[in-house]
Amino acid sequence: MFSYNFKYELKSLLRSKWLILLTIILLTLVLFAGYSGKKKVNKRVFDIEKANNTVKEQDITVLKVLDSIEKGFVINQNLRSLPTNPMNIGYSYPRVAAMYPLETAFISTGQSDLFTHYVQPKAYGDSFFFNHAEFSSPIQLLFGSFDLAFVIIYILPLIIIAFSYHIFSLEKENGSLKLMASQPISIYKWILQKTMLRFFVLSVIVVLVLTIAFIINNYNFVENLAEYLYFLLLTLTYILFWFTVVLLINIKVNNSAKNAVSLLAIWVFIILIIPAIIAQAANTFYPIPSRTKMITDVRALKDDVSKKQDKILDNFLRDHPEYASNKKQNYSFWHKYLASQDLVEDEVKPLIKSYETQLLKQQQWVKLWQYSSPAIILQQSFNDIAGTSTTHYQEYRTQVAKFSAKWRDFFVPLLYNNEKFSTKLYKQLPTFEYKKPKYTSLLFKASIVLIMSMFFLLITRILFYNKSKKGTIIN
Repeated sequence: MFSYNFKYELKSLLRSKWLILLTIILLTLVLFAGYSGKKKVNKRVFDIEKANNTVKEQDITVLKVLDSIEKGFVINQNLRSLPTNPMNIGYSYPRVAAMYPLETAFISTGQSDLFTHYVQPKAYGDSFFFNHAEFSSPIQLLFGSFDLAFVIIYILPLIIIAFSYHIFSLEKENGSLKLMASQPISIYKWILQKTMLRFFVLSVIVVLVLTIAFIINNYNFVENLAEYLYFLLLTLTYILFWFTVVLLINIKVNNSAKNAVSLLAIWVFIILIIPAIIAQAANTFYPIPSRTKMITDVRALKDDVSKKQDKILDNFLRDHPEYASNKKQNYSFWHKYLASQDLVEDEVKPLIKSYETQLLKQQQWVKLWQYSSPAIILQQSFNDIAGTSTTHYQEYRTQVAKFSAKWRDFFVPLLYNNEKFSTKLYKQLPTFEYKKPKYTSLLFKASIVLIMSMFFLLITRILFYNKSKKGTIIN
């Protein structure tokens, strides 16, 4: 029976030209989505490299000036801006703290259209926390990004629905189901095989077009084979989930027109409504304090602290007697500013913590309820694979905050010991290297989607059995 089903379904699909049309549609969508995602990744790399090149050019110029000063040449430059002043280096020549995209970044835009991918922490100015902000157009954020994740999560289920919404009901409407029922075969096995054969055909097409898209985007399969296999595994389990939903509706409703309407309603509920409800609930239960108000409060706090900088400096020098050894030293703005930074950060911590705590609670809420919809599971998983998840950007922000403090602390001893900056010190400047976090097990998430599919498959078996007993399955 299986071989007959396979031959019959294949001939049926070829005659209707569904396979050709399906392949063309998927290939077009996937290639365009891959191109769109890669284009954004290239723009991201270009911006980072441009900043790095600017730093390199500045380094060449500064090193020439420092070398000339060390050799005793006269420099035609304002004394206040000479690079021998360590704070001029700390403020005017910062390093680039960049988050380079992973090779899989073209798969899913994720949070990459919300946050910057490189900053240049300076020895003076607002904390990196306030620079780690949204920078995209609100219209772009409204419409989202057309990437591979979008095609798989949103469009692929619609293709599955169009491909199989009448897989069982059409047999009944054409009158061939009664003829099939008169044969010594299991109707349930027959319809299950038809569904699984369509799942197999579509899966082969999807794997082929996705592989072509990865090849075109110069994906390194040798070094990143695990990510590629995880991506395919999640995609195939998602396809299986939607085929089990299609089978369930075919058996439950058993009317082609009603099947289509019911499946579209389920698509809207799973893809759009559930994620919207979870997001809205997160904002309701864990509202984030106004970021604008927080920045205003922090700057007001800094103004108050700046009025007490002389007293703060005295306290700082008492706590750090090694910096107070030079009694004849005239303390400048930089001495007072750096001495006040620890106090400012201590005062700012409660404000920032309230913001981060609410944000963390929202993220935990989404992680908790992501298993209510396979669409959310896939989006979170694809973001993890692409390196564009909330976890990645949270980790990036944490690492840069630490680097910012390290950058400032590098110049504190030089400033208070009244040391001049030199070419030797320039080579010792701190540099930043982003370390990506480990994401949660994607096999576990794929298993959740697979369990959902098996659950719906079990329901179809129960429904079919009940309808068979009542004699309504073919009438």
